Amino acid sequence: MDGSSGLKIKLRRIALPREHGSWGILLEPLVSAIVIAPSLGGAFAALFVISAFLLRQPSKVLITDLTSARMLPQTRSAGMFVAAFSVIAVASGSLALLFTDVLYLLPLTLLLPLGVFQLYKDVSGNSRDLIAELAGSAAISASAPTIVLAAGWTPLAALALWSVFVCRSVPSVIYVRERLRLEKGKSFSRNIPIALHLAGLGVVALFAFNGLITLLVLPVFVFLSIRSVSGLSSRRKQLKAMQIGIWETIYGVTLFTSVVAGRFVGI
Repeated sequence: MDGSSGLKIKLRRIALPREHGSWGILLEPLVSAIVIAPSLGGAFAALFVISAFLLRQPSKVLITDLTSARMLPQTRSAGMFVAAFSVIAVASGSLALLFTDVLYLLPLTLLLPLGVFQLYKDVSGNSRDLIAELAGSAAISASAPTIVLAAGWTPLAALALWSVFVCRSVPSVIYVRERLRLEKGKSFSRNIPIALHLAGLGVVALFAFNGLITLLVLPVFVFLSIRSVSGLSSRRKQLKAMQIGIWETIYGVTLFTSVVAGRFVGI
């Protein structure tokens, strides 16, 4: 490996989240909402969410180094990324306010307290804390209702769309955790992930049968519920962590496709 390649890897570790699953949690609701409800205000709101999401990793590096009284090359790089992402967040947030009603941005108010809580867990060495992961996924998915509100959707329709991604991400986070524990031969819970998937299916079905979200999402949630049962059974096919992550990405793309197709087909 040459010096430039090593520098690129180092900067990537400072600037970008290491958890590949977090990208899916970010992009599934954000891209879906932008595609089905495009608007200038929504685009700037999306940019704000992306920059806020990117602030987490360099902030973690910067705060960890400063609290440990260390000033390393990575510390300076992290500071530069924090400054750059902060400028983008402030600029995009200001432009979002300019092009849409401030009330439409209320869902994003979740980002600050939950983001600070997750950063606190990161710095304290508890980044894998379940509550932190669930809080982060719920906060990031708030991009969906914000974007569609900016495009003129009703608050109830925006809430219904939000429920789709919360009911997808929260049970899936817990399922993946328990599946990984199972694959490693550790004690795990089968009932909690299954119960959460069934509850999510019920919530989504309630909104779908009332015409607030597309019916096409229901088969996806039915399949995810079946996956939670079979994936935690003794008859499952054993998978490595990367394989589990790849399948979760496929499920996310499938959900995105169902949301977009349902919007344009009118089902």
